[in-house]
Amino acid sequence: MNSNNHHTIFRLSGVCLFIAALMACRAKTDAYKSQTGENESSMNMSMPTGDKNMPKMATGIDTSALLTFIIKPTNEYVRSGVPLVSLQKSREAIEVTALGRVAYDTRRIGSISARTSGRIDKLYVRYRYQKIRAGQKIMDLYSPEILTAEENLLFLLKNDTDNSSLTQATRQKLLLLGMSEGQLNRIVRTRQTELTIGLYSPYTGHIHEAGTPETNMPPPTGTMRDISLVTEELSLKEGMYVQKGQTILSVYDPDHAWAVLNFYSDRQTLVHVGNPVRLVAETAPQKEFGARIDFIEPFYRKEDKTLTARVYFDNTHLQIPIGSQVNATITGNVQSDDWLPETAIVSLGLDKIVFIKRDIGFKAHKVITGITYDHKVQVLGGLTASDTIAINAQYLMDSESFIKVKE
Repeated sequence: MNSNNHHTIFRLSGVCLFIAALMACRAKTDAYKSQTGENESSMNMSMPTGDKNMPKMATGIDTSALLTFIIKPTNEYVRSGVPLVSLQKSREAIEVTALGRVAYDTRRIGSISARTSGRIDKLYVRYRYQKIRAGQKIMDLYSPEILTAEENLLFLLKNDTDNSSLTQATRQKLLLLGMSEGQLNRIVRTRQTELTIGLYSPYTGHIHEAGTPETNMPPPTGTMRDISLVTEELSLKEGMYVQKGQTILSVYDPDHAWAVLNFYSDRQTLVHVGNPVRLVAETAPQKEFGARIDFIEPFYRKEDKTLTARVYFDNTHLQIPIGSQVNATITGNVQSDDWLPETAIVSLGLDKIVFIKRDIGFKAHKVITGITYDHKVQVLGGLTASDTIAINAQYLMDSESFIKVKE
């Protein structure tokens, strides 16, 4: 009896253990399924559902074609879900910015020269950049040639008063040699020679020594102009001799200046003679003024990689210091063409490429571009209005490889 009871208890214990193990396995399976379902649900929620720009795999696509695309090299074909963009036709009013400086208008440079040989008896100007006005006496010059002509005139006036033609020729000679009308009349009236004649400036401006064009040029990059070149005395001294026809001084007029603007060659097609321009000098930002492009230099200056445009302006009232840096904004250019975002194009040096949509992915494609303005690039060729492009080409590019284009 006791033996049967023991067997019964043993069987019941085994059944209970089996049931408990079965229930534990089932609970673990349900938990795993529940967790898997939640993960799938969260993944489905995180994926965009209505984005038309996301390339979707067609349900009826040929598996072999898909495999053929996937195994293509990544520097030619890319499988991605980036947004798409197409060519945008628009009319853009383009502004070109440029930097420059204010310089003397070299068309207004005047030269003071000696009409006869002689010695400087008295000098009335001393320093570079000294301000002078038209009609101001520069020096007194002693000239043996003029003194001889004076004596000839006085001889004719005393001994041959009837010879008016010769007298008139002698007077004309003195005037051509640089004697003023007033001084000539004084000699005729007093019947006495004068040992010197005055040399007067016909121009208003700053004086510079002749043969020093560096006064209108900026110093080399990274250096400063020696202040002694600006403030030192003129090399002309009293007692020095000058030759007939020698240019003694140059006069620069600060009231007539031009702005020399520099811009890169990729903006050459946008800058034309007559374009409106707004100028702001760094030394006088409150004196913004408008002008027009007057001349574009048809060459590159030495050791310079930019083109140069000139803007002439009247500096009488503005009084902008010569040498001031200026910021210029050139307007008047309207471009009506196809444009793409700047991010959609990758530069390979000489070539520009985009990633064009092809079936289930993107293919590298070469395009012809023009100017870049306001984060947009002008497209001149290589695309049609029906083409769709990846909006971010850099995102699709493998940084470890080169893009290969097959046309």
